[in-house]
Amino acid sequence: MTDTTITVSRTINAAADAIFDVLTLPQRHRDFDGSGMIVSDDRTNRLASVGDTFDMNMHHESQGGDYQMRNHVTAFVPNKVVGWAPAAPGEEPFGWTWTYTLEPQGPESTEVTLTYDWSEVTDKELLGSLPAVPKPALEESLNLLAATVA
Repeated sequence: MTDTTITVSRTINAAADAIFDVLTLPQRHRDFDGSGMIVSDDRTNRLASVGDTFDMNMHHESQGGDYQMRNHVTAFVPNKVVGWAPAAPGEEPFGWTWTYTLEPQGPESTEVTLTYDWSEVTDKELLGSLPAVPKPALEESLNLLAATVA
């Protein structure tokens, strides 16, 4: 962890392509959301490249209850890396990203690293509320991802 990133890793007993399939299908994101904020997605198409967007219906009391995020895919290497930057619909991303990196450890084992990076956030008021998701919630996301692909 640095002042602007949290990184967690876990070895998951599944092939990288199986994990990547789950990560690139937004309708599955609720299954491995350790923050408990994702309610549902508004897109069922699989992510296919940098520049894709997908909308998530969210809920958190600090945000006034229900809200929506439009996520912009910022990293995409099949079976290796997928990441996105959240934004309010119709706006530019806020400056933080979520990135999953997959490193095969054998045919049915993959080290998954999740990085939450807010180093591009420039809004001082917003910076005061980050990180919005603590390290234990990221660790839980990896635990839930492991259960989802099991």
